[in-house]
Amino acid sequence: MCGIAGFLGGGGRADCAAVARSMAEAMHHRGPDDSGVWVDEGARIALAHRRLAILDLSPAGHQPMASTDGRHVIVFNGEIYNHQALRALLAGENWRGHSDTETLLAAITAWGVETTLRLCVGMFAFALWDRQERSLTLARDRLGEKPLYYGTMAGHFLFASELKALRTWPGFSGEIDRDALALFMRRNYVPAPWSIYRGIRKLPPGMFLRVAAQGPSTVVAEPIPYWSAREAAESGLAQPFAGDVGEAADELERLLRQAIAGQMLADVPLGAFLSGGIDSSVVVALMQAQSSRPVRSFSIGFHEGEYNEAHHAKAVAAHLGCDHTELYATPRQAMNVIPRLPALYDEPFADSSQIPTFLVSQLARQHVTVSLSGDGGDELFGGYNRYFWAMQLWRRFSRMPRPLRRAAQAGLTALSPAAWNRLFHMAGPLLPAALRHANPGDKLHKLAALFAARQPEAIYQRLVSHWDDPAAVVWHSHEPATALFDPARWLDSPDFPQRMMYLDQVSYLPDDILVKVDRAAMAVSLETRVPLLDHRLVEFAWRLPLAMKIRDGQGKWLLRQVLYRHVPRHLIDRPKMGFGVPIDVWLRGPMKDWAEALLDEARLRRESYFDPTPIRHLWAEHQSGRRNWAYHLWDVLMFQAWREANP
Repeated sequence: MCGIAGFLGGGGRADCAAVARSMAEAMHHRGPDDSGVWVDEGARIALAHRRLAILDLSPAGHQPMASTDGRHVIVFNGEIYNHQALRALLAGENWRGHSDTETLLAAITAWGVETTLRLCVGMFAFALWDRQERSLTLARDRLGEKPLYYGTMAGHFLFASELKALRTWPGFSGEIDRDALALFMRRNYVPAPWSIYRGIRKLPPGMFLRVAAQGPSTVVAEPIPYWSAREAAESGLAQPFAGDVGEAADELERLLRQAIAGQMLADVPLGAFLSGGIDSSVVVALMQAQSSRPVRSFSIGFHEGEYNEAHHAKAVAAHLGCDHTELYATPRQAMNVIPRLPALYDEPFADSSQIPTFLVSQLARQHVTVSLSGDGGDELFGGYNRYFWAMQLWRRFSRMPRPLRRAAQAGLTALSPAAWNRLFHMAGPLLPAALRHANPGDKLHKLAALFAARQPEAIYQRLVSHWDDPAAVVWHSHEPATALFDPARWLDSPDFPQRMMYLDQVSYLPDDILVKVDRAAMAVSLETRVPLLDHRLVEFAWRLPLAMKIRDGQGKWLLRQVLYRHVPRHLIDRPKMGFGVPIDVWLRGPMKDWAEALLDEARLRRESYFDPTPIRHLWAEHQSGRRNWAYHLWDVLMFQAWREANP
C-alpha cells in the first residue's frame, strides 16, 4: 500500500524532481517507510512514490522501479496476491528480490500490460512509463479498491493517488465542478469518473489509460476496460450455478478460503476488522481456520446501544479464539475526528461511518500494519435491507390504485419519525426480529415517499438519494447522467434485487465504501485488504440464483450457511446494523454551534454554491426534532468544511 504521483509533458521544468517529491510528500501518510523519485527530463516525465513496506522490506522493493531490460519504469500502489504464481510462469527470470512490484514489471515485459492485468489477482493502481514507446499507462484494479486521479493542466498531464498531491502542483487551478457537487449532494460522495475539481477525473475500476508524449503535448486516450463488472454479472446470470445448496456452500467456502489465504501473505503484522456482522465474521473465521496462531481482531464500540455491535464482535472473537482488541469510543473521541475529515478524505465525502472507520483503523494500526476487512458482502450477496424491502414493496403496491397509495402515504407521515420510534420501542418485545430496526421512524417516512414510484428502479433511486433534486440546491449546476438514471446502463436481469445489487457494485461500493476504508486506513498508514472482492469470488456470486442470496426476509443467505459451519447461529442472527455514529443527536447538541456557523444563511449566499432556503428549512426542522435530516445536512456540512480547509 503506497501513494503514487507524477506528471508528463509540457514545456519541461527545471525543478521536475522537486515538484514530484513535493507531490509524493503530500501523501506521506500513505507510505511512511520510503520514498523515491525518477525523472527523465528529455522525455518530460517524472514519477514519484511513497512506500508502506508490506512485502520485501529490503531495498529491493524500492520504487520507482525499473524493469530488468530498462524499458519500463513503474510506481505501484497495492498488492498482487497471486504474484508467486505469476513468478512460476516467468521461468528464467533473474529475480532481485521478492516484491510483487518486481513480478508485475517482469510480467508486463513478457506479456504486455493488458494480458498482465487480466492475469493479476489483486488491488492496485499503477503508473507505467514505456521508454521505448514514450507512453504512460495508468491502471486500476477491477473493483476499485485503490484510487487514481488524473487530469491535464497547463500542458502537463498529472496523476496521483490523492487530490492533495495534485494540489501541490505549481499553479494548480482548483475550480469546483458544480455538476460534480450536484452528484455529491445526491449520493454523499462524488462518483467516478468525476472529481470535485473541473478537469480532474478518477480512473474507473477495471480500466487502464494510455497517454502518449508527442513533442511538448500529450495525447490522452479514453480509458479501456480489461474487466467489466457488467459482463461478469451478465455472464454469471447466463451460466447459473447448477449444483444444490450444499455444493454451492462448499464452492463458496473454497473460494473464500483461497482469497483469504492469498491476502494473509505479508512480511509485517496482520489482523482484521471485526464488527460481529456476517461479512467480517466469515473473513475472521476463515482466517483463524487457516492460521496456526490467534488472529488479531479489532472492533470499535459505542455506549449508545443502537450504534453498538462491539459486544457481538467480542463474542464471535471469543468463540473463534482470536486475540481481540476493542475500544469503546466516547462521543468526544468520535467528534475529535471531525476536524480531520477534510484532510483525510481529500474531496467532499459525507458517509458518517467514516468516523468509526477511522477510529477502528487507528486502533488496529497500534498493533498491525495490514488489516483484512469484510466489505463487499452486502453488494454481492444481497445484504442491504433495501434489496428485499424494495422487492416486497414493489410487489405489494405496484397494483394498488393511486388513491389508495396516497392514503397509505398520508397515514405513514401522520406521525413524526420520533413518534414512530417511540411506538416501536414500546412494542419492541412483541415485534418479530425482522421488524426490529434502528430508527424505524425515518425508515417509515422513506417508505411513504416510495408510494409514488412508477417503476421498481424508482424505488432504488429514492432509497440511495439524499437530496432528490440536487441541481435545485446547488446553484448553476446540472446533474450529469450516471448509471443510476440511465436504463441503458442497468443490468439485464428480470430480478429487481439483482439489478439493485449491480448498481451498488459499480457505484456505491467503489465510490463510497472503498473510498471510506482506503482514506481512513491510509491516514494512519494501515493497509486494508478486502477478500470478498477477489474477482473470482465476485464472478461466482453472480452465478448464484437469487434464492441463495435472499431468503425468508434475510440477505446473504448462502454466506450465512458458510459462517454457521464456524460460528453458532445465536452469535450471528440479529437485525442488520449500520456502522455509524449519532450525528443526528450531535447536530442538536455539542456540534450545533459548529454546524450553525457553516450553515449560516449569509455565508451560504456569499459563497454562492448552495441555495440557502431549503438548507435552512431542513436545519430548522432538525433542530425542532420534527424530522431527522442528519444525512442531508451532513452532505452540506462536509462540503463546507472541506471547502474551508481547501480554499
